[in-house]
Amino acid sequence: MLTDIELHGDQLEAFHLLLSGENVFLTGAAGSGKSFLIKKFLKEFSKNEFPVLASTGAAAVLVGGRTFHSFFGLGIMEGGPEKVFEKAKKDKRLKKRISAVEGIVIDEVSMISGDVLDIADRIARWARENEHPFGGLRVIAVGDFAQLPPINKIGPRSWGFKHPIWERAQFQKAFLTTNHRTQDEEFLRVLGDIREGKVTERVYEFLNQKIRTHDESDSGIRLFPFRNQSDQFNLRQLDKIEAEGHVFPTLYWGDENKIEKMKTTFPVPVELVLKVGAEVIFTQNDPQKRWINGTQGVVRQIENDEITVEKRRGREVTVEKVSFDLLNAEGDVIMSASQFPLNLGYATTIHKSQGATLDKIWCDLSQLWEPGQAYVALSRLRDSKGLNLIKWTPNSIKADPEVIRFYGGDIDYFP
Repeated sequence: MLTDIELHGDQLEAFHLLLSGENVFLTGAAGSGKSFLIKKFLKEFSKNEFPVLASTGAAAVLVGGRTFHSFFGLGIMEGGPEKVFEKAKKDKRLKKRISAVEGIVIDEVSMISGDVLDIADRIARWARENEHPFGGLRVIAVGDFAQLPPINKIGPRSWGFKHPIWERAQFQKAFLTTNHRTQDEEFLRVLGDIREGKVTERVYEFLNQKIRTHDESDSGIRLFPFRNQSDQFNLRQLDKIEAEGHVFPTLYWGDENKIEKMKTTFPVPVELVLKVGAEVIFTQNDPQKRWINGTQGVVRQIENDEITVEKRRGREVTVEKVSFDLLNAEGDVIMSASQFPLNLGYATTIHKSQGATLDKIWCDLSQLWEPGQAYVALSRLRDSKGLNLIKWTPNSIKADPEVIRFYGGDIDYFP
């Protein structure tokens, strides 16, 4: 089973744990290879045996999976857990669906609240007529609670690990400690402090050394906390290029009544506007491994249905349109969007940069409000040489104390 897989150290140990039959929580800092390892694991199963469940529709499109809520028939949780459960019991397809799979992978589990995990467990036990956690389903939870928090409208964060369901599931923790994104040891130590919300002396010195006067003409992607900031910056930079603009409308397929809503949830623009000379960023991993999510480049040619992009590291690649698919609870494609896997690469939001690997960024860390935001932004980089800080404040370096206690102080993130 491992003959074609080159894994070493903590990745190999984690892979054996994934194959052990236990429920597993696969975690680790940014760049430690969680997504890579899960892809290797899923090659051992069909997508119907081990579906990938994401926290949002946009995330589900990018990972080629379904949403957690749709798979378990949760809807928008209207009326509370009891009404959701009673409604689920009337859904014969839901019972059949949950009974048919061997297990599930929960992608970015940090964004799934404890209450949502709990009602899913209850529904799974009913559907499979089995009182073991999640009805005996194997659960592989993937994510880093130090990065993306659950969405809470009011009240304290409902972290999944704080709910009794987390302990009942008896997750075996596989913590990846080797960073595969950067080998910059000083940068890794700084990231370790920021991940824990510590503004240490080395954090002060490091970040202050990276402060630059913002040069809008300089290369590198800008990471903003708000979408309107990134949209405005992208269009402003595009307008500066004296070349013909090419507009590529996104083509949608599916239920016409849902397409309008789909446009706001899909991780692609309604229309992509590009010019020769424009900086772009790839939004999807290429099956042929010519680029990954976050690869940066410059448009060199636009011809018919192909775009030639020169990647930051020099190689030119030909890019064609791809399909971004939304799956229903059964795993069937119900809506699809056809577009180039590109966005303007002058700016994006910190949240959208999650999962990307970047060579150079400009970032303002002075007005962040969410624990983990600063860590997510900085940990995108391959090398600290690519970091340009417009400004920063200690108040933006935050970590949730509950998360730090959950991980414990005995783990060396980057030995």
